[in-house]
Amino acid sequence: MSIPILEACKKRKRRPKLFGFHTFGDPGSPIHLTGPFRENIQVFLRECAETEDYNLEGMPICCTLLVHESRSLIVPLYTIEEDVKTSPKPYCDHCRSTGWSNHFVTKRKYHFLIPVDDLWNKPLDDGVLDAHESHLLYGLIHSNGHGHLLCINGLEGGSKYLFGREIMDLWDRICTILQARKITVADASKKRSMDLRLLHGVAYGHPWFGRWGYGFCHGSFGVRNYNYDRAIEILCSLELETIINDFNDTDQFQEIKQIIRLYRDLSETQLITLKDLLRFMLTVKSRAPAAQRKPILAGSSTPAYSSFSVAKPFTRTALQSIKPQGKDTKPVKYKKFGTVVANMDSRWPPRRLEFAADVIVNALKEKKESHFGNGGMTRQDVRDAARLHIGDTGLLDYVLKSLNNVVVGNQIVRRAVNPSTRILEYTIHEVGDLATKVSESERETLVNPISKPIISTPSPTLVPGIDVYNDVVYLYKHVLLDYPASELVELATQTILDTKHFVKEWPFRDDEDQILTFMCRFMPLSLGDGDAGGIGDIVSVPLHATVGELKRAVESALRDTYCVTEQIVVTEIEGLEDVDDGEVLFGRVESGVEIRVRGSSSLGVESKGSEVVLRRQGGSDTWMVRCDCGARDDDGERMVACDICEVWQHTRCCGIDDAETVPPLFVCSACCVSLVPPRAADHNEAAAFGAMEYCDDLLLMNPPPVDHYGLAIGY
Repeated sequence: MSIPILEACKKRKRRPKLFGFHTFGDPGSPIHLTGPFRENIQVFLRECAETEDYNLEGMPICCTLLVHESRSLIVPLYTIEEDVKTSPKPYCDHCRSTGWSNHFVTKRKYHFLIPVDDLWNKPLDDGVLDAHESHLLYGLIHSNGHGHLLCINGLEGGSKYLFGREIMDLWDRICTILQARKITVADASKKRSMDLRLLHGVAYGHPWFGRWGYGFCHGSFGVRNYNYDRAIEILCSLELETIINDFNDTDQFQEIKQIIRLYRDLSETQLITLKDLLRFMLTVKSRAPAAQRKPILAGSSTPAYSSFSVAKPFTRTALQSIKPQGKDTKPVKYKKFGTVVANMDSRWPPRRLEFAADVIVNALKEKKESHFGNGGMTRQDVRDAARLHIGDTGLLDYVLKSLNNVVVGNQIVRRAVNPSTRILEYTIHEVGDLATKVSESERETLVNPISKPIISTPSPTLVPGIDVYNDVVYLYKHVLLDYPASELVELATQTILDTKHFVKEWPFRDDEDQILTFMCRFMPLSLGDGDAGGIGDIVSVPLHATVGELKRAVESALRDTYCVTEQIVVTEIEGLEDVDDGEVLFGRVESGVEIRVRGSSSLGVESKGSEVVLRRQGGSDTWMVRCDCGARDDDGERMVACDICEVWQHTRCCGIDDAETVPPLFVCSACCVSLVPPRAADHNEAAAFGAMEYCDDLLLMNPPPVDHYGLAIGY
């Protein structure tokens, strides 16, 4: 059930500010922010949030209340400010796994949370920041505007009210209004066991998050951007005729051939490639079975289930071939939808199915109220109206398929062919109104609906066309994951699966006429060229500011942003070395450009007495990654360190399966060879065998040391 606005406000014992869920973060709504993220977040918390009367492990909590306009819900958005210096986890694991190990540690982190529905009116518990997957939304942004989207969970993830797309839209608007610079996401989302980054990558050329501008960030196992783009191109361009020919000698030939021909016949445009086919299947406009399910009367000795009888694949004109019921039709049995879903073997929970049915009935109500007659709607019209509230088309198709002579609330949903248009339509009727028009036997079924739904018996083999998602899963499993005798397709698929980290970058904005804005890069005199450009932020000064004022502004920005620049002193600006500090900037440097400043700081010092200076997100350990796949940095995948050279490598690349336990002592292949070098060309095999025996002996020696993560060998 929904949470009324007044009830939620009463529980908070105050009259907080309320903002629209779907409009929050729109340009100028609720505030207009022009500064960098470190400044905007402070204005945001002051103007759009209220501080809670408790804290989370010493961290202050602010709450923004968002009103869901169409459902009268109040959704709490929490913002938690973390002081890195006092934090037990000052370094960011997400920065390391996305290739940002060299980023400098910021002084503050901001956690954005929407908890699960049941916790909306309860205080946050300690440890909530460690439960990444248990929230509807969890995002983390560092004070320099770089951050990570850690969790999005809509209806399929456990929410009773919010769709994943709604939450994602909100997060994108928040990042935009606060002027975030870069946000990463690790995409491990699945649907019916299918990895969406692979399925959507082939169907649309980008992952699901690509709808909001997220693109390649950092590949695992040495995957680079050009590898990923090439892999997408290879799979998208697979021609359907080639696929049919390549599967000719396989057990899946008939099913794949039927699926391809079926959807080609349904499509109004020509389907040539696998991309064309999958995109059409995921957005298919209309599909209906060639034969309807036939109910078995209650009390009959025949089982109350009947299977589909499909003589041939349905076509675009299949809907027109369905005949309306005649006058001699047997009495109709009406079922409560709650009883139907309780007996469905569905991957969706009952509450989601019931919610989808409510949405469909509401759409039919609006149609009926605005038109004379019965207000019938075609299947496509109902589907389009429901998609305004539900983005999962598979869920809608599943529910629509079950809505015939079904009682939803106080409405009966019926499905019949319109005699004038010859098109199948959905209509609704009040239970009482319809009961006066039906026979006595039908009226009894309205009061005592049958307890079993009319569903089909699962077929032992795939029947293309009954469930589009079953067809998609079949193609995903056999074409993408098990293509016959093609190393190229296999490599392309693995490359996409190995690309989990995506990023969205917001362009540098210079919109204000009365302000000079620069992307500032600090070039420390104490660091080499390898650190050039590794630190910087956005700096704004008034239109008639002087060179000296720009230097002070840069110092203030960097001191406020990074831990290692608290004592920074800017001495010169590249290109303005000969200009006096009192000279006006206007006319000498153009607003919106990148400037480089030089000076001194404590960047070269890792500690001040007993105080550790937090420098890079990768930590202070001097560990090294050098794997055969080409990886030279932590990518978040499982690794193991050699106990001789202490170099980290992927367990997968070392032949250790993910399900296997890492050996208590590990020696890489390079060290094995170096321990027993070959003495002669004709003794190579014997020498290699001796090296392997020596490595095996090492496994029986002392236990392994603890690595920089605090784990033995692997992580």
